[in-house]
Amino acid sequence: MKKIAILNGPNLDRLGKREPEIYGSATLGDLEKALRAEFGDRASLEFFQSNHEGELIDRIATLADTKFDGIVINGGAFTHTSVALRDALLGAHLPAVEVHISNIYKREEFRHTSLTAPACTAVITGLGLEGYHAAIRFLLRA
Repeated sequence: MKKIAILNGPNLDRLGKREPEIYGSATLGDLEKALRAEFGDRASLEFFQSNHEGELIDRIATLADTKFDGIVINGGAFTHTSVALRDALLGAHLPAVEVHISNIYKREEFRHTSLTAPACTAVITGLGLEGYHAAIRFLLRA
């Protein structure tokens, strides 16, 4: 059984409350339940959310050291600003899929650039929470 981590960055703990017109009404807890329901018999899923860059970086290093098989990451705003998060993903040597709930290319221009995307195997943007499902399906086939 593959071990896959789902990492969420800043403000994703506010899903369902923050800008529901962009991010929808489902919470992070709802997403976790849905992913466990779909993949729980095929993958060991670990969920982690932090509003702190260093905690995400530490978690990525731990995932690499404990032989995880892949990462699904929604780095939130750190996607566009964090060279350190990019370096952590590169250094982990794990397949990673970057997920964005909204279509970042239909939003503010500063969101069009992802510093972390080049460190990832794939990027999914604009599929809503379905992007997480697609990312896990991809990693299960990798």
